[in-house]
Amino acid sequence: MPKTFSESEREYIKERLIDEAKKSLAQHGIRKTTVDELVKRVNIPKGTFYLFYESKERLLFDVILRFNDEVQERLLAEVTALPDVPDAQMLTDVIYRLYKQLDDSFLPRLMLDGELEFFMRTLPPELASLHAEHDADKVRALIDLLPGVRPERAELYSAALRSVFLTLMYKDEIGEALFDDTIRLLIYGVARQLVEESRAGGSAGQTK
Repeated sequence: MPKTFSESEREYIKERLIDEAKKSLAQHGIRKTTVDELVKRVNIPKGTFYLFYESKERLLFDVILRFNDEVQERLLAEVTALPDVPDAQMLTDVIYRLYKQLDDSFLPRLMLDGELEFFMRTLPPELASLHAEHDADKVRALIDLLPGVRPERAELYSAALRSVFLTLMYKDEIGEALFDDTIRLLIYGVARQLVEESRAGGSAGQTK
């Protein structure tokens, strides 16, 4: 008979699984992160793992989604602290700090090894769609902080920022000496468009 856990025990075990999975991703990547290794780290029977997650992939999806959330929440907090309509350079600085955090995380290694792309392709379609929609929701929240930007543009800006993120895969090709300036230039293009649209939309609203 499966063991039952209290709410606090369930929360503790789930948090430990997520924490250890994140560490294992950084150390070993996706393929070498195994359920056997995770349950050993958390000190639970293997059967208990499946009371929380149907598969290793579902756990790793949660790890990646949570990490994205943490970084994006910091971005929103920093943008909230800016003036109502920041200039493009201020917005660039904030988004650039976000990308530096991503660059220092476990994600670039997974991208360079091709593991992240393979992993995302093996996810059930509903999870892959959830990930894309989740990113768009965060960009909508960012757009809400910039009056005048049309909400329906969230998907476009989300794709643009995701494209900048994918540039992390080509650091060696771009060259270490130029990479940071290249990222800043790409971010500035998106930030400038956001700011210009915000100012134009705000002005149009005031003249109605």
